[in-house]
Amino acid sequence: MGQLIAVEGLDGAGKNTLVTGLVERWTASGLRVATFTFPRYGQSATADIASEALHGSHGDLRDSVYAMALLFALDRADAVADITAATGSNDIVILDRYVASNAAYNAGRLEQDADGEVVRWVADLEYGRFGMPVPDRHVLLGVPAEVAMQRAESRAAGDASRARDAYERDSDLQRRVDAVYRQLAEADWTSPWLRYDGEDIAALADLLTR
Repeated sequence: MGQLIAVEGLDGAGKNTLVTGLVERWTASGLRVATFTFPRYGQSATADIASEALHGSHGDLRDSVYAMALLFALDRADAVADITAATGSNDIVILDRYVASNAAYNAGRLEQDADGEVVRWVADLEYGRFGMPVPDRHVLLGVPAEVAMQRAESRAAGDASRARDAYERDSDLQRRVDAVYRQLAEADWTSPWLRYDGEDIAALADLLTR
């Protein structure tokens, strides 16, 4: 059974860059690696509806914290069988965002800490009711919120297809989400967390496979 690793962080923190670097490092050393990116935009109706809501469609849908959280959770729940199969046939399965993102973003929206009610609700829903596999490790990108927000803004300015959604445009929300992520990491929420601040990616890759 392969190791399941979730990479978490704000929009613009560099998750895709980190995942790509880890995959290249591991495959070069002969490991079998699979990746999943959540939300699965373009593959999942629930993820697409959530995205459309965050860009102004579907009336007041995005105003409901729990409705939006449920849409993202249902997107992941639809991938349970695929994740399980991948962990059975690979040495490492790496997830670009996972359940912790739902916990952090919705705690941030409700101005709760990591020990608040919505974080427990997310864990009960996704790991309990939906049976999502619990990661063996989490990696949190420790990029400062201001840096991540500037990267997301610059990315959107250079690519019309990457327009920022309502969450990304809300700088106060991004700061609160960053704080919750750090609390989750400090508490080793559901499994051990490592923080990556941009140091040697090879060292991180080696650490994760020990």
